[in-house]
Amino acid sequence: MKKSLVLIAALSGLIACSENNLSIKGTVEGEHSGKVYLQKFDNKMFRTIASADIKNGKFDFSQNAEVPEIYGLSLDTTKRAYLLFLDGNPVKVTLDAANYQNTKVTGSSLHDLFLDYKSRDNVKIDEFVREHPASLVAAYALYRDFSYQLSSDEIRACVALLDASLLQTPYVRVLNELAETLDGVAIGKPAPDFTLNAPDGTPVKFSDKLGKGYVLLDFWASWCGPCRRENPNVVNAFNKYKNKGFDIFGVSLDHSREAWTKAIESDKLAWTNVSDLQFWNCAPAKLYGVRAIPSNVLIDPSGVIVAKNLGGEKLDMELSKLYSSAK
Repeated sequence: MKKSLVLIAALSGLIACSENNLSIKGTVEGEHSGKVYLQKFDNKMFRTIASADIKNGKFDFSQNAEVPEIYGLSLDTTKRAYLLFLDGNPVKVTLDAANYQNTKVTGSSLHDLFLDYKSRDNVKIDEFVREHPASLVAAYALYRDFSYQLSSDEIRACVALLDASLLQTPYVRVLNELAETLDGVAIGKPAPDFTLNAPDGTPVKFSDKLGKGYVLLDFWASWCGPCRRENPNVVNAFNKYKNKGFDIFGVSLDHSREAWTKAIESDKLAWTNVSDLQFWNCAPAKLYGVRAIPSNVLIDPSGVIVAKNLGGEKLDMELSKLYSSAK
C-alpha cells in the first residue's frame, strides 16, 4: 500500500443495520488491496470485531451486531477509528483516511445528532439531555465528555433526565457506578488503598507511602499530551516541597511498558511510579473515579483526601498554604 495513496484514501460504503445484523458493503477510493476494520467502542477504546479484505477496491462485512450503538471504521488499527453512530438505518459513509474529520455520513439520524452536538459551542449537558432524553448521543456525551468534570450529584441529576430505554446501556451503567465511586473518594474521605507494580515488576502498596507527609496521587500516561505538558509543574512542586515531606505516587494509564519507562526518564519523574498497563481499564483509576487525565488527588498525612485535580499553579499554591500553616 503506497503511503501517498494512504494519505488520500477515502472509504465509501453502504451500511444496513437491523437489531441483530449489521452488513457493510463499500469501496475504498484509490486503494485496491489492504483491509478495512470494524471496531466496537468500549471504555474510551476501540476493539476490532471484524476485518474485511479490500479486493479491487471493494469490501463487505456481514455479522450480528447491536443497534443503536457506537462503532468505529478504520484502515489502520494503530490509529484512532472514526466514531460512527448506527441507528439501524442504511448509512452511506465516505471515510477520509487522511483526515477523519472530513468523513461524510448520511442516513443515520443518530449520527446526524452526534455531528450536531460536536459542532456546538459551550454545550450545557443537562440542557442537551433534556432536548434528547432518549438518544444514545445524549448518554454518550454525558459519559464521555462531561462525567469527569461533574460531581456525583450532578451525574445523578443528568442520568435522571434520560429515558428509561437508555438505563441499561454500558454508558449509563458506568455513570451510575462512577457516581457511587465519587462519593467514596470525595474530599474528607480516606484514600482507598491498592497495590500495583513498579516498572521492575515489584508490587508497591499505596498505603505504605502514606503517613509521613502530604502525598499527591497522580494519574497520567506517556501517550497523554496534556499530562506530559503538566509534568514540569509536578516536577517543580516535588523538588520544592520534597524536603518538607511532600511525595508523589504516579499511576500510569499506559499500555506499553517501554513508552511508560521512557517517559518517566525523559520527564524526570523521580518518585514512585506504578502501572498495570491496562490503559483505561487501569484498576486504581476506576477505584478513584478517574475519567480523564491528567488527574490527581492530594492526601494528608493521616490518609484523608484534602484536594483534587490541582493543575498548573494550583498545586504549588495549595502546598504553599498547607506547609505554611503547618509551621
